[in-house]
Amino acid sequence: MHRRIHRFIQGAVPLALVGAVLAAPQPASAAITDLVGWATQNGGTTGGGSAATTTVTSASALTTAVGSTSAAVIRVSGTISCSGMLRVRSNKTIIGNAGAAIVGCGLNINGDRNVIIRNLTFRNWNDDAINVQESATNIWVDHNSFSNGYDGAVDIKRGSDFITVSWNRVFSHDKSMLLGHSDSNASQDVGHLRVTYHHNWFDASTQRHPRVRFGNPVHVYNNYYNNNSGYGVASTEGAGVLVEANSFENVDDPFHLGEGSSDAGTLVARNNLLVNSGSGQTGGSVASIPYSYTADAAANVKSIVTANAGAGRISV
Repeated sequence: MHRRIHRFIQGAVPLALVGAVLAAPQPASAAITDLVGWATQNGGTTGGGSAATTTVTSASALTTAVGSTSAAVIRVSGTISCSGMLRVRSNKTIIGNAGAAIVGCGLNINGDRNVIIRNLTFRNWNDDAINVQESATNIWVDHNSFSNGYDGAVDIKRGSDFITVSWNRVFSHDKSMLLGHSDSNASQDVGHLRVTYHHNWFDASTQRHPRVRFGNPVHVYNNYYNNNSGYGVASTEGAGVLVEANSFENVDDPFHLGEGSSDAGTLVARNNLLVNSGSGQTGGSVASIPYSYTADAAANVKSIVTANAGAGRISV
């Protein structure tokens, strides 16, 4: 006998449906390889552009390539084992070939700009997998997979801005995506930390999907949240977060205001699908979104995201 699961979309008439089976995968409203969101602003994000391509197969070669001050397209081949954080300088595209993995270490974008990181598997990092800090701008983190790391999968902080985090999968991991590192850092962060999170798959990861301080507007749309035991989205310290057309399944706490010792921010939720999940907490207003985008219907997000998010889902 099927158990009854309550499903509703905010702003629509609640529906009571039997079962949780969704229709066959739906096509996304925009191509899954398109750059959308905050990284399109401030002149756009092109990474290494048409610069020469370098293929790396070792930690030393990867360290040298990402640390060069010249524009470059860097292809990662095979599994690279390393430790600590490797600094990534401006104007880089870092792409994983089929099956490419970075194990044990992470990438640190520290005050640089115009960086693209795509199609990589990160495992067992001993700090962060991707750390964006010190006013780094125009960063695109797309179609990567993250699991079993120490701290954040993608942490963005210290005045960084104009960033899109899209089509990634986080699983077997606790602290997913922090935005703004400290309650005491308002002087550097207010007016910055503008990030778009879309079509990510938070696959039983625990918390911080994202946890936001100060940034406004932060746009969280078309993500699929499944069995997140901590919480989905937290808006704190005056942040403004738009939570739009996401799919939450088996998430008791999909979104809320404040977190730990951090004071509340504001959060507007619209057109989200909540399946066997809590109703969430909202409050206040959020600044308008300045870029064009088309959100997929929340009812289609699960099938779209699970079919396309993570490394190995695109040809690059």
